[in-house]
Amino acid sequence: MSILHALSANSGRLVRLTFGPGSRRRPAVQATGHSKLAKARIVMLSGGLIMVYAVIFAKLTLFGMAPRDDASSIPPERVIAARPDIVDRNGELLATDIRTVSMFAEPNRVVDADEAVEKIATVFPDIDRKSLYKKLADHRSHFAWLRRQLTPKQQSEILALGIPAIGFRPEVKRFYPGGRTAAHILGYVDIDNHGVAGMEKYLDMQGLSDLDSTGLTSQDTLQPVKLSVDLRVQNVVHDVVSSALDLYKGKAAGAVVLDIHTGEVLAMASAPDFDPNDPQATGSDGWLNRMSNGTFEMGSTFKTFSMAMAFDVGAVKTSDTFDASAPLHYGGFIIHDDRDVPRRWLTVPEIFRYSSNIGTAKLMDRVGMENQKAYLTRFGLLTKLKTELPEVKMPTQPHVWKKINSITISFGHGVATTPLQTAVAGAALMDGGELIEPTFLPRTREEAEKVETPIVKPATSDIIRSLFKLNGQEGSGKPANVPGYHVGGKTGTANKVIHGVYSHKLSFNSFLGAFPIDHPKYVVLAFVDQPLTGEHNLTFATNTAAPMVRDIIKQAAPMLGVQPDFGTNLIASY
Repeated sequence: MSILHALSANSGRLVRLTFGPGSRRRPAVQATGHSKLAKARIVMLSGGLIMVYAVIFAKLTLFGMAPRDDASSIPPERVIAARPDIVDRNGELLATDIRTVSMFAEPNRVVDADEAVEKIATVFPDIDRKSLYKKLADHRSHFAWLRRQLTPKQQSEILALGIPAIGFRPEVKRFYPGGRTAAHILGYVDIDNHGVAGMEKYLDMQGLSDLDSTGLTSQDTLQPVKLSVDLRVQNVVHDVVSSALDLYKGKAAGAVVLDIHTGEVLAMASAPDFDPNDPQATGSDGWLNRMSNGTFEMGSTFKTFSMAMAFDVGAVKTSDTFDASAPLHYGGFIIHDDRDVPRRWLTVPEIFRYSSNIGTAKLMDRVGMENQKAYLTRFGLLTKLKTELPEVKMPTQPHVWKKINSITISFGHGVATTPLQTAVAGAALMDGGELIEPTFLPRTREEAEKVETPIVKPATSDIIRSLFKLNGQEGSGKPANVPGYHVGGKTGTANKVIHGVYSHKLSFNSFLGAFPIDHPKYVVLAFVDQPLTGEHNLTFATNTAAPMVRDIIKQAAPMLGVQPDFGTNLIASY
């Protein structure tokens, strides 16, 4: 082996060439200066990268420690809290949740607010453009709701527009398959699915809203809430009540069907009403549930209660007679009867059948004012009704009871109660004198017996039931009768107070009925407020409210399993 030292002609560096035996020459170059330079560059690059990462880490640390400005950031998606389904007594769906989306914008990322407004308006022509533009043009804002609870079609159309900075959030919308059918029983919810009225509000009052606020509710864990309502009967009642507004040209109407033995509300409707799927569209007049949240002077239906207390205290017997041949004068007031009431001495059953104000006033004179107040309170007609519905109004009565108040109240003027509590008191007089607070939830007969309160003797209940039967067969209740179902009851035509004076043209008409009257199972009360016409072109309760009860029973009785009886139906003896 030989080694040759040579000086490179190009660089002047010393080059050592080594040659081995039997091989070609292979140079080995020792670039000492170049290696040092490369190492220096690597060290500088590594240091630079370390510094960059250190700065990034420091920035991230500062961002993490800085307080969040929630007002200027997109709110996080919260857990969607669901409401339980509501079903009728047979499991038919009354209310449920459906999944939907709501549209929002990030205004700070909107490029052209004018263009975005024009595009969105093609999908929602009714949208408030000024308000929408104001939201989208506010570049300081990072989040703004634009439209809540869109349909899948609307969401698809918005997506097709390709508007930057528009997004969607999943939400829950309450849906009522029956629409208006049971509106005043079910109530409705607000945009955030919180109960506002009816049984929806009742559920929140029972703790559902607390679960909602914590996000603990879910569709999988909530069991359906079953009501006492029978949807089939509810449809009948709603149809009859709604038709009464047009048929009798009334201001309002309503009806309820009660199970006498359990106090369950099987159906109840009030008109005007609203669609709980869109409650704002109807207007405030439809929101009022006149059955439980409206008070009215119930007119001659109150004679039912006057008779009951008179018999219960032993003030009268069915064989007693009263002189109804001439009007009564109390101070500056005159008590008189309608034209079709005989001007003669009347027995107690005749006073009820002919609905004599004079006879009732004289009968109440025997009862006494203090007894009258005590019994009306016992009947629940002077106190606030207790039930699940939040919308319940307190009855009104005179601040100071005088003799004239006692007399007029005996035939239904001077005290204003709700139609529902009038029906409840009437049911008690059909059921052996046991008062049962109404419920919109299922209740067995055994459960009802634990909460019932005696208000009159069973014998008094028997007499009132026989008077109902008499009036249903021979008196003003005849138009309510349905062949085979033997309806008994009492009409009430109360003159309306207009500007502080009783009107001779406008009235509040009601009918309190029960069937089958020999062994009553159900009470039905119907009313129409200020009818302008009626059957035979007359506007009395016998021409308006009584036919409403007839139409309800005719359709609902078979659904309730009541078997018709076409045998001999003799008037009960007294």
